[in-house]
Amino acid sequence: MKHRTPLLIDSHGRILRDLRVSVTDRCNFRCLYCLPETEAAANFYRDRWATVVHSTPIARQWKPKSKILTFEEIERVVRLAVGLGIQKVRLTGGEPLLRQELAILVERLAAIPGIEDLATTSNGFLFPKKGKALRDAGLRRITFSCDSLDRANFQKMTGRDGLHEVLESIRLAQELGLNPVKVNAVVIKGINDHEIESLAEFAQRESLSLRFIEFMPLDSGRAWLKEMVVPGREILRRLQTRFDLRPVQSKNDSETAKRWTFADGRAEIGIIAPVSEPFCGHCNRIRLTADGQIRTCLFSLTEHDLRSRLRSDASDEAIQEYLKTVVLQKEDRHHIGEPDFVQPQRSMSCIGG
Repeated sequence: MKHRTPLLIDSHGRILRDLRVSVTDRCNFRCLYCLPETEAAANFYRDRWATVVHSTPIARQWKPKSKILTFEEIERVVRLAVGLGIQKVRLTGGEPLLRQELAILVERLAAIPGIEDLATTSNGFLFPKKGKALRDAGLRRITFSCDSLDRANFQKMTGRDGLHEVLESIRLAQELGLNPVKVNAVVIKGINDHEIESLAEFAQRESLSLRFIEFMPLDSGRAWLKEMVVPGREILRRLQTRFDLRPVQSKNDSETAKRWTFADGRAEIGIIAPVSEPFCGHCNRIRLTADGQIRTCLFSLTEHDLRSRLRSDASDEAIQEYLKTVVLQKEDRHHIGEPDFVQPQRSMSCIGG
């Protein structure tokens, strides 16, 4: 693999190769760890953390269409970022498949020379209707969210009775040749941690790449507590008790997951542990929100306004210089678990995963 000369280098010496592009801040799910607005979510938090005084919930306000970047603006940013060494582009949300005619954007981005990996993350609810068009447009990989294999628990976690659609989406993505098909499961103590082993069995049976993710403080309800996190090492201990797992040595220092394969090599388990085992030192990501703000960290407290520059007479060169200046301000790490940690003003849905 030939690497272009890196031009996006932060003040800590990290070379940025990965751009996350949120195409919408809207979502059709109400997950506990993002937009916990259902009665089930309220009951969950109230029952377990009734004595805890939480900070003010984040107000949910979707950005008006006029503030959301157009496909032309997104294409321009991606093209300029690729010119600065970006190689991986992932379309996120909210729920990206809610963006109308998303396949048109995928086709435009797929045509940009230098993109080595074009993927998306989705809750899977709309994929059965849109999957083939996205694959034909040039989408190469997809990651689905599936936090539970129990229909009732799935609905409790997501606010939507959508397990059937997600399972159908996983099978369809495999049929369409989107490889590998990854599945993310956010683990929350007391609600789905009893399904860790069954989720791993599902991955093994369906030849999937399953990622267990620690619960992070990005919920709009601001109800996150460290006591709700199941540490990655505990997840691994439980899995190794049940399964014969072989560690995978990654060639990518910036990979967020520690990975293991099953003995038969047909499926893979990954653990992403940003709370208990931060991997900030190798982070190579930058994020573009749906309303055109650059975020240098998932937990950034500062956003950098790119939209106003895109909608002025700024040249391509000026935009690229601005991106390089912003990248220099990338934080050395997040501060989860530290006394001075402050949760971002926007939830995961509005930031982009």
